[in-house]
Amino acid sequence: MATLLLRLAAPLQAWGSDSKFNIRNTEREPTKSGVTGMIAAAMGIQRNDSPELLEPLAKLKFGIRVDREGKLLKDFHMVHEYKNGKMDDSHLTTRYYLSDAVFLAGLESENKDYLEEIVKALNNPVYPLFLGRRSCPITLPLIIGICDEGLVDALEHASPLVNSKDSFRRIVYESDDGGRMIQDVPVSFSQLHRIHGYRYMKEKMLALEEHDPMAEL
Repeated sequence: MATLLLRLAAPLQAWGSDSKFNIRNTEREPTKSGVTGMIAAAMGIQRNDSPELLEPLAKLKFGIRVDREGKLLKDFHMVHEYKNGKMDDSHLTTRYYLSDAVFLAGLESENKDYLEEIVKALNNPVYPLFLGRRSCPITLPLIIGICDEGLVDALEHASPLVNSKDSFRRIVYESDDGGRMIQDVPVSFSQLHRIHGYRYMKEKMLALEEHDPMAEL
């Protein structure tokens, strides 16, 4: 068993799973669909390609460690629709973002070679990479590395990405035995017929070891 660890950090992120019409929400942490979409873009998979190309990515077990929660940001956009070269209609949309959040994402697989293929694609992406929306480009470094541990152990044992005074960090991970259900498993990214399946996810709090700054002197 191996787990690929990614650092997801940027001034803005947006991870919607239930956005409808003119209101674009965001979850508190990255979604499996959003991270899978980013990797698919790196691998050159297009929206209207066969759904079979997404299957290996969708089967990876997914989890997040929240190293910095970030703040919820609300923004407004005016969207204009044009017909025959003239503006036909306008819509005011509400969009939510996470500001200054930092996440450690984990993708678990029994096939370490496949995780290494993903790393190669992320290092040389076919399409630009974003954290949920095109207005949210990533900041580097993105790739932490591949470790020979299962998902939860890898998230627990990885070094902190940011310094924090908090005593706990939240871990949200994909579960095979129940939990909260979320519809964020990508089946098709087609703009004409997007399809997302369901998965179970659980949450736990990771207690951080007390750190004595005087010990380093």
